[in-house]
Amino acid sequence: MKGFTTKAIHGYRPKADPHGAMRVPLYDTVSFEHPSSKDLERAFQGRRPAHAYSRISNPTIEDFEQRMRLLSDGLAVLALSSGMAAISNLVMTLCETGTNVVTSRHMFGNTVSLFEHSLGPWGLEVRYVDMTDLAAVEAAIDENTRLVFLEVITNPQMEVADLQAISALTHKKGVPLGVDCTVTTPYLFNSKKGGVDIEVLSSTKYISGGGTCVGGVLIDNGTFDWKQSPKLAKKAKQMGPMAFIATLRMEVYRNLGACMAPHNAYLQSLGLESMALRIDRSCENALALARLLEEHPAVESVNYPGLESSPYHEIAKQQFGEKYGGVISFNLASKDACFDVMDQVKLMKRATNINDNKSMVIHPASTIFVEYSPEQRAEMQVTDQLIRLSVGIEDIEDLKDDLTQALEFTK
Repeated sequence: MKGFTTKAIHGYRPKADPHGAMRVPLYDTVSFEHPSSKDLERAFQGRRPAHAYSRISNPTIEDFEQRMRLLSDGLAVLALSSGMAAISNLVMTLCETGTNVVTSRHMFGNTVSLFEHSLGPWGLEVRYVDMTDLAAVEAAIDENTRLVFLEVITNPQMEVADLQAISALTHKKGVPLGVDCTVTTPYLFNSKKGGVDIEVLSSTKYISGGGTCVGGVLIDNGTFDWKQSPKLAKKAKQMGPMAFIATLRMEVYRNLGACMAPHNAYLQSLGLESMALRIDRSCENALALARLLEEHPAVESVNYPGLESSPYHEIAKQQFGEKYGGVISFNLASKDACFDVMDQVKLMKRATNINDNKSMVIHPASTIFVEYSPEQRAEMQVTDQLIRLSVGIEDIEDLKDDLTQALEFTK
């Protein structure tokens, strides 16, 4: 199989269904019976490929993971309960007290909160740098750095860093590069070719299709030598390239209990089958709306890497081709103007998801970044004048009409 959607639809079936079902069934069960005590023992030891308990593995979840592995060309995949669970499991697998993560202030608000408020008190140092400044990234990395982490397109700033250049730097330093690729997925961006070691996805977004369920994915691209990771070096001598995923599944992921529900895995496997079609439409709509906004007199500025006016357009084109995702942010004159536009949309929804089939609009400063002070939000470039628009797959003329009539109320 070569084509992206062909792989998404057909997946990988290691066993034939006894009833000839064309789709892997929903195994909504906790436990699995084994032929003998010895077989059960070997399953728990990891010496026998079998499922024992759904918090650790499950056939429906495994099918989803294998589809994601095919689509990403990664080495191994682990599905989790949410995108935030994927990020927290990644950091807790690689880091410990007294170590640091190098990241950007242009991150999703909950990711920053995880680093600072949840993991900071346990002794994790967070070093914020401008990811578009390679010298700054290099200066921040030292012998205690365990991970460099950023977003492929930042939300809601729409910043795009040169991942190949960052990857060359992190590999020289012996530090893995982790990237949240939620807004691109493997369809728009092959993270393995792009130099990323660990890809993080909130599968709640584009993958689920229609916002039906919550989930997260970690993809190990097999591009980092885990012997260089102080925390995984010993395991790497035993497990080789599988050290990261094996440690996750048998220790961190298992112990934290952040497993994906089988029902969610089933729904997200369905979502994968139409994902490429939906992303194509979403990207097409987003570019059209970004151009409309750029020409509107009430709009002060538009952030979208698909626009030629974006400072990140060339690097985005190099990394993603001709599609730039379905999220736009733009600035109006004031917070009141933002609220006026949001209150006047008829078709778009005032809601806090992205990459749904439905278009959604939100004021980030008063919602997903509300826990931060005005000074902190200014550092994150999340101002009171900023609106984030997640563009769905509706007919473009309907979206244009809705946005245009709403903007009339800012005059």
